[in-house]
Amino acid sequence: MAEIIFAISGGILPALIWLWFWLKEDLHPEPKKAISLTFFFGMLMVPAAFVLEKALMKLELFFNPQIASISIFAIFGWAFIEEYLKYFAARQSAFKKPWFDEPVDALIYMITAALGFAALENILFIFQAGDKGMLSGFVAGNMRFIGATLLHILASSAVGIGLALGFFKKENPPAGPPAGGRAGGRKNVAWGLLAAVGLHALFNFFIIKNSAVGVLKVFSFLWLGIIILLLVFEKIKRLKK
Repeated sequence: MAEIIFAISGGILPALIWLWFWLKEDLHPEPKKAISLTFFFGMLMVPAAFVLEKALMKLELFFNPQIASISIFAIFGWAFIEEYLKYFAARQSAFKKPWFDEPVDALIYMITAALGFAALENILFIFQAGDKGMLSGFVAGNMRFIGATLLHILASSAVGIGLALGFFKKENPPAGPPAGGRAGGRKNVAWGLLAAVGLHALFNFFIIKNSAVGVLKVFSFLWLGIIILLLVFEKIKRLKK
């Protein structure tokens, strides 16, 4: 029982801390109902991602039974599945709603969906690591807080930035809220997803490679990315649609 409580706390609390940090940056706070719904939808995408990633691995093994390690195809495939599902979560829970009415909302809801996804993913990861002992679970929790959670924020924000800039496009948006502005053109979503998948795949590659120097470089890059994101966030939240 203690392990379960520890895993849930270790997964949820970091995500909520990050969520609070980003929400306080919003000049016009979003409805709590909208944020909660998007966070929950983000969590719901984890089981879907698990099923799709397993199916992808089985498909690859079917065509290449002799494969001895995780391929580049799988690394990019996993990244695409997770990034698209996070976008899908935000699209279904927020982008089609009347409260989606200004450019910065795209970033807020993409980050919220990403943190919901990261929360459940972290819970499952810490619970698995906790089987080896509480210390192992504690270390895993800190690594997930620093690494994977930052990755999900940064990758999803790439899509959010594309959507935010899409408020100035004349083409019909893919998310198309029934009221309160545009969600951005298909090209914006495509470029945002491309950037998100590339970043996610790069992180996965170095983690799987398990190179200490490589992982350190990726973590440094993630923190640099968060700093840049903060600057971009400040610019976008002052944009008018």
